[in-house]
Amino acid sequence: MGAVVSCIESLFQTLGSCLMAIVNGIGSVLQAIIAGIVSCFDIIISCLTCGRGGGRRRGGRSAV
Repeated sequence: MGAVVSCIESLFQTLGSCLMAIVNGIGSVLQAIIAGIVSCFDIIISCLTCGRGGGRRRGGRSAV
């Protein structure tokens, strides 16, 4: 009887691991899609503001 319980327990652990891998994969895909969308908006905003958006400083003189 103990072997049957152990086998069923292993089956549920395997199913749980498989489901978690699927969920992690979906999360990674969504994260990549969102990062791509954010990058596109960053490029569009940078073009519309002539590169002045985002608080980036290019070149310029340092106050010494």
